Amino acid sequence: MNEDAAVGDGASDGGTRELSARLTVPEMDCPSCAGKVESGLQRVDGVVEIDTRPTTGTVTVTYDPDRADRDDVVAAVEGAGYEVVGETDETGGAGEPSSEGVDVAPPTEVWTSSRAKKTWFGAVLVTLGLLFEFVLTGSNAVVASVLGHPLTLADVLFLGAVAASGYPVVRGGYYSARNRSLDIDLLMGVAILAATGIGYYVEAATLAVLFSIAELLEDYAMDRARDSLRELMELSPDEATVRREGEEVTVPAEAVDVGETVVVRPGEKVPLDGRVVEGASAVDESPITGESVPVDKSEGDEVFAGSIVEGGYLEVEVTSTAGESTLSHIIEMVQGAQEKQTEKEQFVDRFAGYYTPVVVVLAVLTAAVPPLVLGWPWETWFVRGLTLLVIACPCAFVISTPVSVVSGITSAAKNGVLVKGGNHLEAMGQVDAVALDKTGTLTKGELAFTDVVPFGDADETEVLRYAAALEQRSEHPIAEAILARADEAGIVDRPTPANFEALTGEGIRADVDGETYYAGKPALFEDLGFDLSGAGRATDGGVVEAREEPDADDDHDDHDLDDVLGGLEREGKTVVLVGTESALLGAVAIADEVRPASRRAVERLHELGVEHVVMLTGDNEGTARAIAEQVGVDDYRAELLPDEKVDVVRDLEREYGDVAMVGDGINDAPALATATVGVAMGAAGTDTAIETADIALMGDDVGKLPYLYALSHEANAVIRQNIWTSLGVKALLAVGVPLGYVSVALAVVVGDMGMSLGVTGNAMRLSRIEPERFFEE
Repeated sequence: MNEDAAVGDGASDGGTRELSARLTVPEMDCPSCAGKVESGLQRVDGVVEIDTRPTTGTVTVTYDPDRADRDDVVAAVEGAGYEVVGETDETGGAGEPSSEGVDVAPPTEVWTSSRAKKTWFGAVLVTLGLLFEFVLTGSNAVVASVLGHPLTLADVLFLGAVAASGYPVVRGGYYSARNRSLDIDLLMGVAILAATGIGYYVEAATLAVLFSIAELLEDYAMDRARDSLRELMELSPDEATVRREGEEVTVPAEAVDVGETVVVRPGEKVPLDGRVVEGASAVDESPITGESVPVDKSEGDEVFAGSIVEGGYLEVEVTSTAGESTLSHIIEMVQGAQEKQTEKEQFVDRFAGYYTPVVVVLAVLTAAVPPLVLGWPWETWFVRGLTLLVIACPCAFVISTPVSVVSGITSAAKNGVLVKGGNHLEAMGQVDAVALDKTGTLTKGELAFTDVVPFGDADETEVLRYAAALEQRSEHPIAEAILARADEAGIVDRPTPANFEALTGEGIRADVDGETYYAGKPALFEDLGFDLSGAGRATDGGVVEAREEPDADDDHDDHDLDDVLGGLEREGKTVVLVGTESALLGAVAIADEVRPASRRAVERLHELGVEHVVMLTGDNEGTARAIAEQVGVDDYRAELLPDEKVDVVRDLEREYGDVAMVGDGINDAPALATATVGVAMGAAGTDTAIETADIALMGDDVGKLPYLYALSHEANAVIRQNIWTSLGVKALLAVGVPLGYVSVALAVVVGDMGMSLGVTGNAMRLSRIEPERFFEE
């Protein structure tokens, strides 16, 4: 449902209060239609901003209420020849935004609409007219006379068809002429009137009926394209069960405030973003993240509007209103994605601006020159000129790209990939290199305990006991991993440390059981006087790769110690030594686990045609090399600061061309902004990540990258196919007209109706592409 909403009081520019009216205009379904609407609105005094979205059938108009009102806005749209469906009263003032902010034209009954009924009636009359004109010729008597010109029964039937089916076309042409828009309605209206005026009733009636059928088919095709947007909007329930004053009440989702508690039972959808305060259940988050496996949720976990509670009961504290939920952001950005035109769309718009006038001129010359200059039959060449006039409309050509972009973007959104513009969809399909951040992208970004290695007479329990005792005062992620492992091992009688001190960049120190203990990098213990040097080992606390797993049961002399530490480091693990100033108890190892899908994702990117895949990380050389070998990237760059990642992206662009940067959307913001395409990982629920990148993977699944690249690549192919097929068919028809091979009916059926349906159907193929197709094991 459309609505009007205030957009602000404009205090910063003199106190002018502006209102924003959101109108639903279902019949505005192509760029040409949008152009007429904009032209009409621009003539309204007080209108300051216009946002037309043909693919959603909506218009948002910002205006000054002191100079214009809603009725003026609606009248301007209807004055352009388009019906406005169901507007509501507007509100005013700053700080009163729309609760929804998202909209799409409702589904229409295309085949039973008023225009459809006129078209079917006209089709019946044409059929009867052709029957009397060419079959029942003996019954085709003269039944009337106009200005001395006799009209047969067939002629009357044809004129009836023109009146019934041609009226909407001529009416549209009239509004186009008023708005000085050289579009298909004007061209077809002129052709119908001209054919009727010179007595070519068969051609006029056929043109009126066939073109009306073509328009109905295009309306149906656009309605199908809008279905994918409606499906997104229907993911979030309209109502919510809220606990208020000890009772459960059902209210509209828009009426629920932040901080209230909503109740979600098995099989129901979560109505709003929130945090679980009671209950536990598996939740299907595929509408948001695209993840097919349900995620277990319990107290403290976040849930998203539109996700489905599968088997449990949840009470959720609301953290965002209906208009601010993650799903609402996704829908709004998908709807706004059309505004960012692809290069091909810009080319199409420029080309259409020249194409139509040129062909119109050719049509006029075709109709006039042969009879006037060469003395050829003027009736024949007039009809051929009318046929060229029909071909002059670039409708299929113009819609070929927008429908492809909408289909691709909505398909991606339903699979957990938010593409913020057609330009980004196009660019992603053309990248030659992909730069992947390590932490949180190729790895899980969560440190996990992997090894404990005792030295000398110590055992694993003793090493872990003292490591946990020292780390319990630390807030470092490494401390969390060690303490979690100690809890798993049942080590609960941990000594309490005294005189705790964090040694910046090296580790920690504290008194335990009356003696000073240390836990930290190997470099810390080298500073204490231990000889940990060995061939192939780093002594600066850095981590290098390992060849094999260390054996914790070995006796550890100096040579074994070097081998063990070197082995752990070469595996890409962070080594933490535990001991005193005079003795080492042992070592523990921590690692950031590689995502299971990372290696396959890199392989698929190569198979799909990406020339170069590189990993970027702030970690040291050893860790970088280890992770790079595990995931199979072509290259890696280690020990990078954020600005150095930007330099690497620029180097890649110089060497390979277009580059996609994949990161967490916040820490990697400079590199994401620099790359041709910035892709944020795990953006669900993170407004910053969604806003930062050009494309956002809503879940933490790096396996969606091959799907994203393949979808974008396929979208580019579909757009090319639509553009060049449309142009090719139009060109062939245009060449065939002067030679007498193309009739008015053929021009409409093939050049307009056929091509419009063809490009729309081809674009809809993108909606059937699924991630699994591009990530097969």
